[in-house]
Amino acid sequence: MHYCDWFSFLCLFSYRIRVYYLSLEFYMGRTLQNTMVNLALENACDEAIYQLGLDMEELQDMEEDAGLGNGGLGRLAACFLDSMATLGLAAYGYGIRYEFGIFNQKVVNGWQVEEADDWLRYGNPWEKARPEYMRPVHFYGRVEHNPDGVKWVDTQVILALPYDTPVPGYRNNIVNTMRLWSAKAPCEFHLKDFNVGGYIQAVLDKNLAENISRVLYPNDNFFEGKELRLKQEYFVVAATLQDIIRRFKASKFGSTEVVGPSFVCFVQVAIQLNDTHPALAIPELMRILMDDEKLSWDTAWDITVRTCAYTNHTVLPEALERWPVDLFQNLLPRHLEITYEINRRHLERISALYPGDHDRLRRMSVIEECGQKKINMAHLCIVGSHSVNGVAQIHSDIIKDTVFKDFYDVDPQKFQNKTNGITPRRWLVMCNPGLAEVIAERIGEDYIRDLSQLKSLLKFVDDDAVIQDIAKVKQENKMKFAVLLEEQCKVKINPNSMFDVHVKRIHEYKRQLLNCLHIITLYNRIKKEPNKAWTPRTIMIGGKAAPGYHTAKMIIKLITAIGEVVNNDSVVGVRLKVIFLENYRVTLAEKVIPAADLSEQISTAGTEASGTGNMKFMLNGALTIGTMDGANVEMAEEAGEENLFIFGMRVKDVEALDKKGYDAMEYYNRIPELKQVIDQISGGFFSPGEPDQFKDIVKMLMLLCLSFIYLFLFFWISMVIHNIAGCGKFSSDRTIAQYAREIWGMEPTLEKIAAPDDPR
Repeated sequence: MHYCDWFSFLCLFSYRIRVYYLSLEFYMGRTLQNTMVNLALENACDEAIYQLGLDMEELQDMEEDAGLGNGGLGRLAACFLDSMATLGLAAYGYGIRYEFGIFNQKVVNGWQVEEADDWLRYGNPWEKARPEYMRPVHFYGRVEHNPDGVKWVDTQVILALPYDTPVPGYRNNIVNTMRLWSAKAPCEFHLKDFNVGGYIQAVLDKNLAENISRVLYPNDNFFEGKELRLKQEYFVVAATLQDIIRRFKASKFGSTEVVGPSFVCFVQVAIQLNDTHPALAIPELMRILMDDEKLSWDTAWDITVRTCAYTNHTVLPEALERWPVDLFQNLLPRHLEITYEINRRHLERISALYPGDHDRLRRMSVIEECGQKKINMAHLCIVGSHSVNGVAQIHSDIIKDTVFKDFYDVDPQKFQNKTNGITPRRWLVMCNPGLAEVIAERIGEDYIRDLSQLKSLLKFVDDDAVIQDIAKVKQENKMKFAVLLEEQCKVKINPNSMFDVHVKRIHEYKRQLLNCLHIITLYNRIKKEPNKAWTPRTIMIGGKAAPGYHTAKMIIKLITAIGEVVNNDSVVGVRLKVIFLENYRVTLAEKVIPAADLSEQISTAGTEASGTGNMKFMLNGALTIGTMDGANVEMAEEAGEENLFIFGMRVKDVEALDKKGYDAMEYYNRIPELKQVIDQISGGFFSPGEPDQFKDIVKMLMLLCLSFIYLFLFFWISMVIHNIAGCGKFSSDRTIAQYAREIWGMEPTLEKIAAPDDPR
């Protein structure tokens, strides 16, 4: 056995693997209730608060959302932390402690207005500062190549101060840690000339340095190449890797006396890169191993590739990170050198496999040479990782077949699928206790740890008592949410209407505009036949638009303008209402999802990587109307396609249409209802004071073909039970168990460890 392999073999049996989940976003929401659920303290805390003459719900509402994420990616990371603790994995989440999280959204005269999310203004009782583990992070400077090695010198130093938040597993006495870094300026800022002007400037410069952790970038599925963002990405990576190596060296295999063998045991460290944002972990780990630990390139590269794994979250071209080389050269000169060398060796290998295929070399290069030189971070992640995974089967197939096909052809063994999941603790037990109890009464409580047990509900599909109980819980949730909406939106809601809910970030590919077409069509039908027995429907759309995304803001304006007309039309009355849910966030999701009857998941096939909101609605008894995109495909497989309302083109149909071309006018002229809707929008029916307000939106609407769906309500709850029973696959526990076994080399366990106060 080779020397390095022998040490790896010994390590596998002598040192427990630790996994480090690196993410620029952790969308945690509130912590109090989730902690009480996981620690089985809800009843005890309720009683204690009652004895004090206080109200638990009022107390919970005082807690700020920890909105350190934009949407799905950050919320997924939060679910993963819960599952890693519940499955007994030695895991750490590492990110940034943003002073200001995702902005608070106000809607003023139909327009989105952003307000700063000062979530820390009253402090955060869940975190603990750990100044003893503060780490220096370097920027700028220059590189010196000396006979004794390479040095990165004359750098600007920022300190990274860690804050730890406990992450309890579900009733297993295991608590993991989320460590978030906050930027601090070093104490020795320049006061050479101690005059007032110099002092003031020095203090201002100090604040400038601390801007790194000031605010979360509010873009979702859109890359914005700003220097501050690149600083954030390197800041979290550099601080985290120092922490990982410190912890590794403190272990018995981290002895610094024998440098070589000890770092071979670094295979017991697993680093998961949540999208390309922490991609700098690859050149940074190489820098540490070569420049600080004096390992050879080959040894350092072997360790780096074994350690790092990459999760891809999008195939949208505008979302893929491509950093200008000039920016890299200025901010991280040593990392640019290492990246160039990674690319040289990578292209050397490809050239040997495909002699003379220069176009392939261009396509696969980490450095893009066309126009301004840029570093393709996805390519860097693929080259520098031992595993690359998509987040739904259809998404993973697209990655292999199109976006990263060249890389798949070379290293097919790297590519995997890990379909996303959600934690049933927050997204059922906590947010919908009534439904959780109905399920537990029939199949027991073990399903909370093993969601696959929900399959047992299939035997109750025709059980009148179960159907009535589920319907009763749903109606109670709807009435509670209707009261909340009336307080916040000042619109009278019919709780007996169908709650048709479309909540997610506002984006063209998520097709809120298609929903608008449907709303106006329903409105026109009711106006045309007011005496017909229409099923009352309350349509709720919610989500934030990136502050610089003009089209998304126009979509919000259109939704609110449609609501103004529909909600104030006496002919329509309570049969149709349109509500824009302001400031959609985790806490609001926990209220609206249990109340929803219909879940809108209508992105263009091939654009949504997975989605997790779709799973939350499914678990909480809403039926899905959607396209065969992302995890919808697997949801249809699990629940039965007949139990979802599937419409629209498949991925292959979309690709064929792209090649063939699309004549919007053909549909416009052929479908009278569609023509009427577009004419109303373009003619100023919904903007009488400004008839041309939505002219740009109309151009986009012409690219959408309306599908008309007729819903048969007779078998509704039976379909709901099929959906809930099919949710087992979509637990983040299943997802994390697959990551653990197939990427990290760990074995999850549901074993409960003894509590400190248990008798020995």
